[in-house]
Amino acid sequence: MMGEMERLEATIYGRVQGVGFRVFVQDKARSLGLTGYARNKYAPQRHVEVVAEGPRPALETLLRYLQQGPSLARVARVDVQWGSATGEFHSFRVG
Repeated sequence: MMGEMERLEATIYGRVQGVGFRVFVQDKARSLGLTGYARNKYAPQRHVEVVAEGPRPALETLLRYLQQGPSLARVARVDVQWGSATGEFHSFRVG
């Protein structure tokens, strides 16, 4: 991939579990050529954690998808942190 690789860490709150959110994220991330994971978390409240690595423009596109979610989801809030890519991932998976 061209350009500097970055890392997006996002925590998505709202109705985001049991609505196909993680598979939605996986499909979008893979189509954008990103690596990382999406997984459910349960404390302090139910949410989805997404870590993705790739070029900044692709990560920004993924972030827009995270803010929308699949049709059954209701995203209340997305907390975001940016950083440098670690290169630890080889694909994008659901955890």
